[in-house]
Amino acid sequence: MRPRKQPPPASSAPRELEACEFALRAACIAADQKTADIEVLDLRGLSHFADYFVLGTGTSDRQMHAVLDFIEEFARSAGRKAYRVANSREAYWLLADYIDVVIHLFDEEHRDYYDLSSLWGDAPRVPWEPTRVR
Repeated sequence: MRPRKQPPPASSAPRELEACEFALRAACIAADQKTADIEVLDLRGLSHFADYFVLGTGTSDRQMHAVLDFIEEFARSAGRKAYRVANSREAYWLLADYIDVVIHLFDEEHRDYYDLSSLWGDAPRVPWEPTRVR
């Protein structure tokens, strides 16, 4: 039997700010590593399993793995740990689940095929600027 995700804490205001900041920083890290078509979706009120999605299109599986590694390094420095990571070596869709923020990295073909942007078309897009993150 798989362990279930824990529900969010009763007081969600500080957690939401933290989740949004983490999602925006992950988007910036992905942009810094040449990820294309990055979107940050606000799923609060639309989803019970995450507050934000970060979507991006990678140039190769090697590049996508590097992006995930950089995000994981940042997450550790921010006191976060992924609940689950799906990142097989020959990947077309990599996923890192930080409970309230889920990172999705696709190759171009599978980004178009799965089209999470349209699937979550009701989700507001969070504006962000691709600044260098160090």
